Amino acid sequence: MTMDEIVDFVGRLDGVLTLRPVPGDGSPEISWGDVFFYYSPDGVVPARTQPFATVVTKNYPGDEVSRLDRPDAFRVNVAASKEAFVKWTGHAPRDAATANADSSPDDTVIAHPVYGTVGWLAVVNPGPRTDEVIRELLRAAYDVARGRYQRRAG
Repeated sequence: MTMDEIVDFVGRLDGVLTLRPVPGDGSPEISWGDVFFYYSPDGVVPARTQPFATVVTKNYPGDEVSRLDRPDAFRVNVAASKEAFVKWTGHAPRDAATANADSSPDDTVIAHPVYGTVGWLAVVNPGPRTDEVIRELLRAAYDVARGRYQRRAG
């Protein structure tokens, strides 16, 4: 699954705001080239809300374990339910801190190297093993974000 396929898939979900920071748009340089997905039917970045999924294309300070400095490497990050997190990692989010200490294997669902302890899952260079899993996780994260938005608006 390519980065563009992920962006297209999530972008087709109703009410998704896709942010792709670029030079000159006021975003921090470190975020340029990455993608952030919010549920926002009005097209405005919601206040006090994190994206429900992201795609990152480079190492961030303190987040080098995925080795995103390799050519064409990227990582999909998804806010997951506790149940999904346990299903894919075999442990609770609170136990994620040491789960990926050495590396992040490609095309494998893992606890996010930094945000795993708060329930985020990740896949480095998704491929055939994780194609459907990523779609399932993205749909579920979208549903949660949409529900949260609707509760706050209603």
